[in-house]
Amino acid sequence: MPYQKLDRGLLALKKLSERKNKVDIERDQIPVTQKPAHFSSSGQLIISKTIERIRLARKKQKPVILAFGAHTIKNGMAPSLIALMEEGWLTHLATNGAGIIHDWEFAFQGKSSENVRENVEHGEFGLWEETGFNINLAIIVGAYEGLGYGEAVGKMISREGLQIPDTKVLYDVATTTMRSDPELSAAAVDLAGVINRFGLPHGFMVIKHPFKKYSVQARAYELGIPFTGHPMIGHDIIYDHPANLGAAIGRTALNDFLAFAKSVLNLEYGVYMSIGSAVMSPMIFEKAFAMAQNIKIQENSHIDNHYMLIADIAKSDWDWQKNGEPPMDNPSYYLRYCKTFSRMGGEMHYLTADNRDFLLALYQGLTEK
Repeated sequence: MPYQKLDRGLLALKKLSERKNKVDIERDQIPVTQKPAHFSSSGQLIISKTIERIRLARKKQKPVILAFGAHTIKNGMAPSLIALMEEGWLTHLATNGAGIIHDWEFAFQGKSSENVRENVEHGEFGLWEETGFNINLAIIVGAYEGLGYGEAVGKMISREGLQIPDTKVLYDVATTTMRSDPELSAAAVDLAGVINRFGLPHGFMVIKHPFKKYSVQARAYELGIPFTGHPMIGHDIIYDHPANLGAAIGRTALNDFLAFAKSVLNLEYGVYMSIGSAVMSPMIFEKAFAMAQNIKIQENSHIDNHYMLIADIAKSDWDWQKNGEPPMDNPSYYLRYCKTFSRMGGEMHYLTADNRDFLLALYQGLTEK
């Protein structure tokens, strides 16, 4: 007998405009000209090495992939990320579900980051109508359009709205593609169901994003650069909303994982940077890298000359490149992300740094004459 499930229709949702926010993007965004904190001599050497490898990768037309946790967005680093894309230094960006949400909320209302402790106490944490409805709807529409998770949200922000199909068209697509393309057929039925449930008229649904110039995923969409979202079911506030649909999450997130793996496939002489992501980045990278290596071996090739820079605020004096994996009685052994990346071959360095300081130093170093 199936487990009993919570009915999300029982939830009392509030308007996003009623929420107190800790971050105002216009006030708290960090310009690319801001000077980073001083790095130690060893830290500066790692940054210089990373800059050198990025320049080499782009000269060879190889990928430079940046994976990051949500704090990179929440800390106001959109100007640096956008500049790195616009100037050709980054070829792929990847984040978790929270990174997608903070970026969208900044674009939509210019503010993000609620008081979790206070709002849980009042039964309000994450229960915001616009965030849950708009992001979920973008993902459901994106699943029908064959898009990725981050791509779907970036498209909505960039276009300031969503194209809602006529349900008659969707039912026709579902019927005619049931055998030839069952994924499309199912996605069409899912979208039709959401349209009916929420009484959405067909046509272009305008969703204004007055602060979209701060949206990294929207700018990536406009530039044709992959911005992939890698969520985990139940980790993000959009799962609280009745519009949330697991099938659409799965379809778009899988599209993004495969797009991420495609970038990793070409990583020979490329660069992978992981900033403030203890779980998402190492976990998706090791699976994507294993698949990439599998294909390369079948082609009588191998990925050996990739460069990995891992940055986080946790301190570690262990030299992962020189000394390999530390023994189990050393605290550095339990820096899971370092341990994972150290097993991925190539050249790997760990940098203890705030994501703001690292990205500022990286951008300013890359653009020095």
